[in-house]
Amino acid sequence: MRAIVMREPGDADVLEMQEVERPAPGDGDLLVRVASSGVNRADLLQREGRYPAPAGYSEQVLGLEYAGTVEAVGHGVDRFAVGDAVMGITGGGGYAEFVVESASTAVAAPANLDLVQVGAVPEVFMTAFDAAFVQEGLLKDETLLVHAVGSGVGTAALQLGSRAGVTVIGTSRTPAKLERAAELGLTHGVVAEPGWPELIMKLTGGRGVDVILDLVGGPYLAGNQRVLAQRGRHIVVGVPGGLKAEIDLRALMGRRGSIRGTVLRARPVEEKAALARAFETQVLPGFDDGALQPVIDTVFPAAKASNAHRYMESNRNFGKILLEWG
Repeated sequence: MRAIVMREPGDADVLEMQEVERPAPGDGDLLVRVASSGVNRADLLQREGRYPAPAGYSEQVLGLEYAGTVEAVGHGVDRFAVGDAVMGITGGGGYAEFVVESASTAVAAPANLDLVQVGAVPEVFMTAFDAAFVQEGLLKDETLLVHAVGSGVGTAALQLGSRAGVTVIGTSRTPAKLERAAELGLTHGVVAEPGWPELIMKLTGGRGVDVILDLVGGPYLAGNQRVLAQRGRHIVVGVPGGLKAEIDLRALMGRRGSIRGTVLRARPVEEKAALARAFETQVLPGFDDGALQPVIDTVFPAAKASNAHRYMESNRNFGKILLEWG
């Protein structure tokens, strides 16, 4: 099969199309013919040699999600059959014509979307759902702050929050991205420049926000502490802005707040399977009724993976970047 292979750690030029061995499904697995592969920030980090793949996954073939059609099933699989349209997350190897993953972690693709579009769903919507709703218990009528709201996870979190009756405040360094986010239901858009915490406190009447979905990291920590409401919850999902910052523990104590970090990639298969089942029942219907939609910026031919990485590095995208396998 064809796959995008990283020759060695480095810049985008180290990615190239190669012929590699096609995987075979084991017991409980699906072999999926991939229609599209999502591009994620984690892929850039792995390509640079700064984010190793979990045990059992390829270091050379990147990719954390897939959408496609079941080509074969392993022994004991009864949830899916050959020909079914599916999507899912994976620890690596998503930049390929075929992927093998446990059937327990796969999710039926939304019936009203074509399979290329579906590639923009699993990683970002599952990440946002898990972080804000499963882990932090975001409730109707609460306020959610999403940093980097124009990113893939940001646009997913915005839609999930709006669907749940949540007030969503989003930040971005680019005003045009905030304007586009407003079309998806963003309640308030805030330009991420000095003074953003004061503006958020003004927007919330001095109360602050209940949940912070942090897709930036270190540079925003001080501001996040200032805008956290009483019993507020801050969850760190991405750290492209920086890994470290100083925290005022007394302020966190005074608010009876919490801060935690999360990843999906390295979780045990049992945890990924539990998330997949919750996603099917609580989120998937939103695609069927039109309340949720994949937000796709650009679809690159798989052979142009290097260009897709350069484009993501430019920070110009609003929503997802995909690789299509024709």
